[in-house]
Amino acid sequence: MSDALTLPAETRERAGKGASRALRREGRVPAVIYGGKEEATPIHVEAKELIRQLGTGHFMNSIVMIDVGGKSVRTLPKDVAFHPVTDLPLHADFLRLSKDSKIEVAVPVVFVNEEASPGLKKGGVLNVVRHDLDLVCESDKIPDEIQIDVTGLEVGDSIHISTVKLPKGSESAITDRDFTIATIVAPSALKRAEGEASDSDEMEAGGTAATEQGLDADAAAEQEAKG
Repeated sequence: MSDALTLPAETRERAGKGASRALRREGRVPAVIYGGKEEATPIHVEAKELIRQLGTGHFMNSIVMIDVGGKSVRTLPKDVAFHPVTDLPLHADFLRLSKDSKIEVAVPVVFVNEEASPGLKKGGVLNVVRHDLDLVCESDKIPDEIQIDVTGLEVGDSIHISTVKLPKGSESAITDRDFTIATIVAPSALKRAEGEASDSDEMEAGGTAATEQGLDADAAAEQEAKG
């Protein structure tokens, strides 16, 4: 997993919308630390630093050590709310972690050894169904990514969760079905699907044009009758 990130914070003395707006004007982002059988701790963090860490691309899957009140609290980011126009962070939620706790996270999937797949070498296409896997992991063993080896796969082959070797301390959060992660399909299958979609669009467009022509004809006949 990625090295733990460190995020300095200060406790919030006041709650409410007015206090939160005041913090944002000062370049701070309201946040809260909750869970771990303790009371929630309202905090605020520097907006620039939060934005920088969000930009790492793995912030939501990283352990974040929050330094607040002279203590370092081990957390996992659970949610960040953004402004609908500026896309700036408005609020953040952090889950307090104990060393032996288990948590559910979305871990990205990376496919390797594509050059060793006969199906892909013949012109097949890797059709990715799931770009992330929902995993239950030990909080100190969260993987950065799950690598899936496509060596030897032919056109028509599928990759299911049951065939993926997950790292120690991780298991699938979905246990009621053997879901598909990716398939190798022939280019013709993709072209056929695109062609069907195109034909459907053309039929709809043709139907619309015919309807408009019919309305124009009716209008002309009505005008001639009035004349």
